[in-house]
Amino acid sequence: MSQDRNATPQKRGRPPSATARKRALEAAHEILMTEGFGRLTIEAVATRSGVGKPTIYRNWANAQELAMAALLVNPLPSAEAEGATAHAALGAQMRGLITAFASTRGRQITMALAAADPESEFTKAFRNQVILSSRNAGRIILEQALARGEIIRPPDLEALLDMIYGPVFFRLLVGHRPLSPEFGDAIVETALRAIAPLGQ
Repeated sequence: MSQDRNATPQKRGRPPSATARKRALEAAHEILMTEGFGRLTIEAVATRSGVGKPTIYRNWANAQELAMAALLVNPLPSAEAEGATAHAALGAQMRGLITAFASTRGRQITMALAAADPESEFTKAFRNQVILSSRNAGRIILEQALARGEIIRPPDLEALLDMIYGPVFFRLLVGHRPLSPEFGDAIVETALRAIAPLGQ
């Protein structure tokens, strides 16, 4: 039987890294939401996702980092959403971040963080996968807005990012006031007013 030369050849071998990462994150999110933080292991994620442990370890240093990334798998939208203004993109990101930590698993992680050693793997995972990841996504949003002329360049972009995300994590860890979507909207509105072009 002759082969159809126009047929699309089947792909073999390991899935592309982006696909494998997505599958691992989705599996980790399912485990985190249904079974809890303590049951989320690299082995469990590898079994559920079909992604090999070496591939998972290439993306996350340990189960704690994977758990933090998994918590934010649905809430954090792409910073490169086509056509999104800085206000819309930052607002969506902030609401997603707050929603994630307002969930039952998010509150459990917050309580564990409050009692954790500052140099523990758990705390480092929170810093890398939540704080730094959020700031990096925000930096992309602001840099794209600058390129469009939507905002003016702040005196110090890093200071502005700290001003945007710092209050969220302060309330999250100190707990002196509620962490609400309205609070997130107020942060975005206040920050963007400070860098709005003159006349707006």
